[in-house]
Amino acid sequence: MSFNKTIEKSIVTNWNYDALTDYKGATLQFNDVARKIEKVHILLEQIGIKKGDKVAICGRNSAHWAVAFLATLTHGAVAVPILHEFNAEQIHNIVNHSESRILFVGDVVAKTIDATAMPDIEGIIYLPDFSLLVSRSDALTYGREHLNELFGKKYPRVFKASDVHYYEDSEEELALINYTSGTTGFSKGVMLPYRALTGNIDFILEYLGHPYMKPHTNMLSILPMAHMYGMAVEFLYPFIYGIHIFFLTRLPSPAIIAQAFSDIRPSLIVAVPLIIEKIIRKKVFPKIQNNIMRLLLTMPVISKRVKQKICEQVYEAFGGNFYEIIIGGAALNQEVESFLRSIDFPYTVGYGTTECAPLIAYSDYKDCITGSCGTPVKGMEVRILSHDPEHVEGEIVTRGYNVMLGYYKNEEATREAIDADGWYHTGDLGTMSADGHIFIRGRKKNMLLGANGQNVYPEEIEDRLNSMAMVSESIVVQRDDKFVAIIHPDYDEARNLGFTDEDLSNIMEQNRKDLNALLPAYSKITSVELHQEEFAKTPKKSIKRYLYQNV
Repeated sequence: MSFNKTIEKSIVTNWNYDALTDYKGATLQFNDVARKIEKVHILLEQIGIKKGDKVAICGRNSAHWAVAFLATLTHGAVAVPILHEFNAEQIHNIVNHSESRILFVGDVVAKTIDATAMPDIEGIIYLPDFSLLVSRSDALTYGREHLNELFGKKYPRVFKASDVHYYEDSEEELALINYTSGTTGFSKGVMLPYRALTGNIDFILEYLGHPYMKPHTNMLSILPMAHMYGMAVEFLYPFIYGIHIFFLTRLPSPAIIAQAFSDIRPSLIVAVPLIIEKIIRKKVFPKIQNNIMRLLLTMPVISKRVKQKICEQVYEAFGGNFYEIIIGGAALNQEVESFLRSIDFPYTVGYGTTECAPLIAYSDYKDCITGSCGTPVKGMEVRILSHDPEHVEGEIVTRGYNVMLGYYKNEEATREAIDADGWYHTGDLGTMSADGHIFIRGRKKNMLLGANGQNVYPEEIEDRLNSMAMVSESIVVQRDDKFVAIIHPDYDEARNLGFTDEDLSNIMEQNRKDLNALLPAYSKITSVELHQEEFAKTPKKSIKRYLYQNV
């Protein structure tokens, strides 16, 4: 079945069930979504949007963002989802580079963009109410002003499930262009065909949805829908499966997310490590890192019961109703992972890239191995470019159903990424066990060289450093032949404890000495620098390293 036919089938099957809710706001049932999709189709028809034309969408997660995206694909057009964290210049560049004819924008983005910087756009549509912010087409203006009248003429009696008929796509046809955030410079437009979307969704349905989850349960959309991880696992999969999706529609702070977990009680949780780590450190560790709890955990007779009780409390902190937590986008901190493993918490770590829409590897939590990001998903092959893939790291390459068509209008970058045999070169370094579990060591482009040519992986050093006293986050950079740790301390905790800047400097210097005692001579940290603000991050919460290399 084609991708758009699965959307059609889900809408018809779940017609009177809740589909999309803006958290603490309005709810749309599947029939409401269908009606709104039809009205967007009428607007697209008015200005002659046809198969292959580009439609850009930029805004925070919301029910209307979902409607605009689904309406674009089910009309036969190509969606260009743009991360709302991008600045105005980046948004203008993407709209222009993609040759988008229409731009849907959210309320925050609407205040920052400049229509004159996008001379070929024919209209800018406001996502909260689908009103026109800019129209350079009389047909579009007429269509919006007479939208209800046009809808009434098309469906003179009542709009029914039997009226839902969507564009039928083919596997190799271009579905969307996703501009990667990246951490090292200019974004590239990843061309994803319909087969990549269906490959991801079919896998999730077969290995997670049907065996362990039920339709009409709840799910919380936290990650940006314009990022493939959030789009595939938190939006497209649950919508197709008939799950009720809640959108935060605001900046996802740990406090807001924790409250939403409690209110919504999602049946599956998808997150990046930063969110999980902050909730664990703020809400869980303070309760268990006291002398009495530590003593109880050393007693063999009762430690099992104590760990079970802790697991129940952590489970409840995330809503108390989920099958598992899937963590992806970056490495999970070793201290937090060891803790979750010690209490038998149902979490797993997946691996993917935008270029694979996004899934490359995943394992159910019952098959999750500490430090691994899973085994290759169905339809994907994975290799390690190493003479000894189990013990010597090499670049991770993959090919299969989920791999992109290439980069939009960039054949050179496409040739660099996908070789003549169809293998996509991820740029990640890793090893693979005999049973197929993948272990990521770091990014090829982040790897540093020691004085005598040794490979140094900053992520491994940072993972240890981030577990040390008063460290909120860190990055390790190279200055000449020396390694420097730039640390953003936990200033909230420092204020609570009455620490001065001098106290923090002394603590970080002690951290440096303790860290170096654990590191090989060639990768020791020579100095520490304190950074006042949180590090700038991509939407999947990876630190933008290139901003700090020469600070």
